[in-house]
Amino acid sequence: MKNLPRHIAALATTAWVGGLWIIGYLAVPILFHAQPDRQLAGMLAGQMFVVLGYLGIVCGTYLLAWRFALSGRTAMREGLFLVVAAMLLLTLLSQFGIQPLMAELKAQALPLEVSQSAYADQFRMWHGISSIAYLLQSLLGAFLVIRTAGK
Repeated sequence: MKNLPRHIAALATTAWVGGLWIIGYLAVPILFHAQPDRQLAGMLAGQMFVVLGYLGIVCGTYLLAWRFALSGRTAMREGLFLVVAAMLLLTLLSQFGIQPLMAELKAQALPLEVSQSAYADQFRMWHGISSIAYLLQSLLGAFLVIRTAGK
């Protein structure tokens, strides 16, 4: 029982980082390859990213709270705490900033696909920013897994 919080932390890290890698680099590319309707593929991918975002918020919050419970205020100076905090910040930025903005651009483009509308350039820019944020999360997550493996 005494190791339960540590085991939950390991599971939270696995779920969050594994989800980032599996959804972003396996499931979504396969979806776009297999689904001829790119608009449908984009909608499904978006739904997966939203669910993953909420998972990341839950896992990241737990991991920060756990580290804080272990180390107190000094946790905020620990590298792993800062990595998780950066991942969580990127998740929140994407979930509540970038994704809603992209959804609004899609809605404004209707009845056209956003890629065929006057909003195409703005959408591509925000999609690129979102992709960079996702890549940073994925790399930070890989670092987190490597640093916590076996501890």
